[in-house]
Amino acid sequence: MPWTDITRRDYARKAVRYASDLSDGEWALIAPLLPGPKPVGRPRVANLREVVNAILYMVSTGCQWRMLPKDFPPFTAVQTYFYAWRDMGVLRAINHTLVMATREQEKGGGEPDRRRHRQPVGHDHRKRRNTGL
Repeated sequence: MPWTDITRRDYARKAVRYASDLSDGEWALIAPLLPGPKPVGRPRVANLREVVNAILYMVSTGCQWRMLPKDFPPFTAVQTYFYAWRDMGVLRAINHTLVMATREQEKGGGEPDRRRHRQPVGHDHRKRRNTGL
């Protein structure tokens, strides 16, 4: 996609701290997929948007849990949410939602473009040739 004045304005991230932080539009897609607070126990203290931003920061920079900047929630809280969401399938649902949104934005439909996923010429690992033996 070429950069035009419109796309630069749409994708500008002037209000975020880090390049990996979610925009409001991205958060609107992700927020409904996150589990609500538990009915019993201590009330939730962590801001889930900040937790997601911390996870995205780690993914984009490759830093260790303990190396998260101090303006994110404590790394133990981020780590707890990450493992819980992974085990519950929340991260998979987020990935699927974002992939479908991107496909709809690019092509106007949620189905993959089959032409992009063809095997290279000469790569035929599933078929075996009958050698007549």
